[in-house]
Amino acid sequence: MNIRLTLIFLIILGIMITLLSRVYFLSIKSNTYYEELSKNNYIKKINKVPIRGMIEDRNGEKLAINEMGFSILVKPHLSSYKHKEKLEQIMDSIIKEFPQFEKDKLIKDYKREDSSYNHDFISVVDYIPYKEFFPKYTILSSKEDIKIESSTKRYYPQKELASHIIGYVGKASKLDILNNELSTYNGIIGKNGLEKFYNSKLQGEMGYKDVKVNALNQEIEILNEKPASIDNNIQISLDIRLQKYIQEVFTGKSGAVVVMNANNGELLASASFPEFDNNIFARGISVKEWNEMRNDFNHPFTNKIINGLYPPGSVIKMGVALAFLDNGVKENFTVNCSGSLTIGNRNFRCWKSTGHGVVTFRRAIAESCDDFFYKGSLKIGINKISHTLDKLGFGQQTGVDQINEFVGVNPNKEWKENKYKQPWYVGETVITSIGQGNMLVTPLQIARYTSYIATGKLPKPHFYKANYEEPKAVDIPSEYLDIIRKGMYDVSYAPKGTASRHISSKITIASKTGTAQVVSIPQAEKVRMKESELQYYERSHAWLTTYGPFENPQYVVTIIEEHGGHGGEAAGEIASKIYDKLDELGYIKPKE
Repeated sequence: MNIRLTLIFLIILGIMITLLSRVYFLSIKSNTYYEELSKNNYIKKINKVPIRGMIEDRNGEKLAINEMGFSILVKPHLSSYKHKEKLEQIMDSIIKEFPQFEKDKLIKDYKREDSSYNHDFISVVDYIPYKEFFPKYTILSSKEDIKIESSTKRYYPQKELASHIIGYVGKASKLDILNNELSTYNGIIGKNGLEKFYNSKLQGEMGYKDVKVNALNQEIEILNEKPASIDNNIQISLDIRLQKYIQEVFTGKSGAVVVMNANNGELLASASFPEFDNNIFARGISVKEWNEMRNDFNHPFTNKIINGLYPPGSVIKMGVALAFLDNGVKENFTVNCSGSLTIGNRNFRCWKSTGHGVVTFRRAIAESCDDFFYKGSLKIGINKISHTLDKLGFGQQTGVDQINEFVGVNPNKEWKENKYKQPWYVGETVITSIGQGNMLVTPLQIARYTSYIATGKLPKPHFYKANYEEPKAVDIPSEYLDIIRKGMYDVSYAPKGTASRHISSKITIASKTGTAQVVSIPQAEKVRMKESELQYYERSHAWLTTYGPFENPQYVVTIIEEHGGHGGEAAGEIASKIYDKLDELGYIKPKE
């Protein structure tokens, strides 16, 4: 009997302990858990999406802005067959006021976003301009199943001006949303140019508002609030007046123009031609527009400033001359140019078939004597040339604030072995010394290295102050630069300078012309055809890189005209006009 009572007592004790433990857990241990659940039931978080920042030029001219308008949203959970008629009536009411939209597409877009888990209104029309929507505002806003919200669309008031540099925004993809949470809410993201490079700055930071709501989801009280960021604008170094002027003087041509502050790397103008209107991407490009631009042989989509890869031709000769001097070739080195150099079974011709006679460093640059560089390159070899050009920024990114900048090719023996598994031949050294063969550069690399020649320091090109870096010193003696600068002065002003008949600016300009071959010249051809006699797409690219004023270097102007022929003839007048415009706009300062 005692055993039974003891057993019953233990069972009752066990049940009491279990009940007490459960009461303890529910009243104390899970209090925090249920308190959080309770908060979720009566506290609603409303996200505040910041307005995308504007892009302005250095004088405050607007380059990228937001146009105000409205979006149309529809109540969720109407996708089922039971609500089919109601959904169609809602879409009909939208189409009645805005017949440019297709009913089937609106329904399809709605159903794609609708689900039993979504309790928010669903956007079916992202943007209608303010002026177009406002007269219909009261008609649609009075319908309980439709919600109207303010909306913005990116707009580029300068149209095609600086389009490659500014870039554009587009609809955020699933991958964009995965990598950028804010794009979930605003639906757009920078796709190219500055719009993409500085997307984080331009899109700003999300704000929010915690609101206490009742059982009917009605707001009772604001508990906490953080405004969306408003300091999202960026002001860049471009002067749109200068950019527009360059567009005018480059009309009908294909290529690129860079105008850069030689001392700090600020880019005052940067144009890739042909250009296109970024607004076609902001509003949504049509298949016809896309195909027309994609099939254009002049490649309007390519930002030729950083993605155009060209043989540098003779504009590389200043760097090659520095390589000679930096690797033991004496300053008094001369070559007797007879018009050609024979190596093995190949004849390497100078552009002047009758030869230049006795040529010094200065004259070699002024008259662009190929034979001087052929013979100098044989003295030091390709690896030493490549090493010096590497110090001048070739074969590497400039660091400009643009996306996907190309590095080009600064060839040497190791490069060829890695790429082609082949040995380097002496003939390749010779043609590389005049900027042909495997060497490829971007216009911005040429502009940057021209800045170094002008100032003795290598700047980092940039559009926005956040990307500025102090110009770098390069371990090349300054006396070598003096020889190069005098040669560039002679290009513009010596009687036989290759640009002397085409430079006409009131600003004293140092320059170097270049002609980059697109097709090779057969060995059997004794007299080369004139550029004007070639088919357009077989003509050489015309280079001209300059700095000025010569006595007080302030700006670099680098030009490449695709299939333009001779650099001085094609670009000399354009460069002269740009320097005169810089002076007119007050950029050229007198020497102190």
